[in-house]
This record gives sequence, C-alpha cells and structure tokens, in this order.
Amino acid sequence: MTKRTSAKYKIDRRMGENIWGRAKSPVNKRDYGPGQHGQRRKGKLSDFGTQLRAKQKLKGYYGDLTEKQFRRIYAEAERVKGDTGENLIGLLERRLDAVVYRAKFVPTIFAARQFVNHGHVTVNGKRVNIGSYRVKEGDVVAVRDKSRQLAIVLEAVGLAERDVPDYIEADHNKMSATFVRTPALGDVPYAVQMEPHLVVEFYAKN
Repeated sequence: MTKRTSAKYKIDRRMGENIWGRAKSPVNKRDYGPGQHGQRRKGKLSDFGTQLRAKQKLKGYYGDLTEKQFRRIYAEAERVKGDTGENLIGLLERRLDAVVYRAKFVPTIFAARQFVNHGHVTVNGKRVNIGSYRVKEGDVVAVRDKSRQLAIVLEAVGLAERDVPDYIEADHNKMSATFVRTPALGDVPYAVQMEPHLVVEFYAKN
C-alpha cells in the first residue's frame, strides 16, 4: 500500500493546483497550502524554486514516487536518445500503475499502485504485482476475472471526469487495455500544465 493514500490531497494543496483534476480536491475551495501557515502570501519563486516545484508536481502526480525512484527514472531518460523531458514523460507513462490508471480501471493513481500490488492485474495473461513494471508497446494489461466486480473498478469505469487517452486502447467490457504507443508530453491528459523541461534543468544543476 502506498504511503500517501490518506494524504494525497495534501499534494494538491502544497502545489496550489488540482493536479489530477478531481472534483473532490480541496483546492477547488482552498487554493492555499496546508498547515497553519498555508494562507501566508506567496512570494515570487526563484528559478530553483520554480524548478523544484515542477519536479515535486510531476513526482507527486505519479503517486508521489520516492526521490530515489524518480531520480533513477530521470537518469534513464537522460541516457536515451532524444529530448530528456519527453523521454521522462514516456517512461513515467509506461509504468504499469500509470497504465492501469489511464485505462480507467481504478479512480486514482494511488489506487492503481495498490490494485497492482494486490495482484489484480495481468500483463499479456501473466499476473504482475509491481507498480513500476515497465509496459512495452503492444502489451495487453487486464483486470483479473475475479477482480472485475470490485466496487473500485466499477466506480472508476463510470467516472466522467477523465477519458482514456488515445495511446491506450481500452475495452471496459473485457476489462483489458492495449498500450499502443509511448506518448509524447502533448498526448498525456494532465489536468494541469506539467513542465518536464524544468525538471531537466533542476537535475542538471543539482
């Protein structure tokens, strides 16, 4: 179970943005940070602060990955040919928990990691219980037969607040999804603006 399940909206409030676009986010009512000093007027962020915030927002979006996990993914993105920021997004979207979330099998990224960890998901017919498992193009991700009537699955499929992106082909009758291709930044349906180029700048300097 991910450590952030009970406090996921703190990330929203810390960022001052509804980063998952959820109707229940407290930012919709209180756009200041949590805690007793949350309402203090925000000063202008330095370049470092802006870059750090971009990193924390992207890291938080994917279930608040640990710094070690996120830095490892960044290092891999840097090694691959092409734009490091785009590569970073592609690697994050290929995580199994991210694919389960994008396919609308569960309502949140936090639930996706827990869902995978508890063994409810298969990849190409084989059970995989590691959220960070890297899905390849053409892989078929499915909810196991005995897990398809779980309340969390039925709730997610009916959610109107987000759609399945076009780099994933989802069949909710069969509860399966094919990962068609690795997306570029512009393909990913983030509810707020993500700035991977600032993440690249942050790690280049720190």
